[in-house]
Amino acid sequence: MLKKWFPLAFAEEPVPQNGVSRKQAAQQPAQTADSASDPAPPKTTVLAAAHPREPAKYLGFEQIYTSAAVKPPRAAYGILKVAEMVNSAHLTGMSAETRRCSLLMALEAAGAEVEDLLQDAVVRQKALNDYEHNQQQRLKEFEAAKLEENTRIQSELERITAQYLARVQANLDEVAREQDSLRTWQREKHQESQRITEAATFCVPQGNAANGSTLTAVLERATFVRR
Repeated sequence: MLKKWFPLAFAEEPVPQNGVSRKQAAQQPAQTADSASDPAPPKTTVLAAAHPREPAKYLGFEQIYTSAAVKPPRAAYGILKVAEMVNSAHLTGMSAETRRCSLLMALEAAGAEVEDLLQDAVVRQKALNDYEHNQQQRLKEFEAAKLEENTRIQSELERITAQYLARVQANLDEVAREQDSLRTWQREKHQESQRITEAATFCVPQGNAANGSTLTAVLERATFVRR
C-alpha cells in the first residue's frame, strides 16, 4: 500500500493560480463548476500592497499549515513530531540506521502509522509550496505596480526637466539679446564719437595727421594754440 500511495502523493501538478488542485476539484465538483463560470474576484490585496509602509510580513509555518486549503490531519504523532524525535538528544551520536530503527520502534509502540506520517508530510509540504507560490505572485504584482509608478515618475521628471531647460534656454536667449543690443549700441557710439571728433577738428588748427585722429589729440592742439 505504501509503495502505491506515496509516489502518487508527489505526482500532483503544480498549484494553479486559484489555489485548487485536481484532487480538490474532484472532491468538490459542484463548487468547482460554479467557480469556473464566475469571473475572477478583484485583487484588492494588490492595491494595498502597492504602497506598503513597511516590508511584507510572512506568516509563521504553523499559521501557514492552519490556514491552508487542505489542513494537516489531527494526530498525536505527525511528521513534525518525528522531526523532533530524530533530533532528540537521546539519539545523538547514533548512526543513521540505529536512529531509524529506534524511531520506528517508538512509532510502532505509539500506534502511529507510517502512511499517516507521510501523508502529513505531503500536506504540509503542499501548504508551504502553495504559500510560496502566492507570495511570489504577490511580489510580481508588487514589482509591476512599482515599475508602473516609476514610469509615471520618469515621465513627470522628463516633463519638469524639459520645462526647466526651456527656462534656462530662455534666460540664455535674453542674455544673448542684451549682448547684441550692447554691441549694436557700441557700434553706434563709435560712429557718434567719430562724428564728434571730426567736428572738433574743425575748431582747432590742423596738426600732425597721425595725431589728429582722436578727440584727445584735438584737445591737445587746442591747448597748444591757446598758449
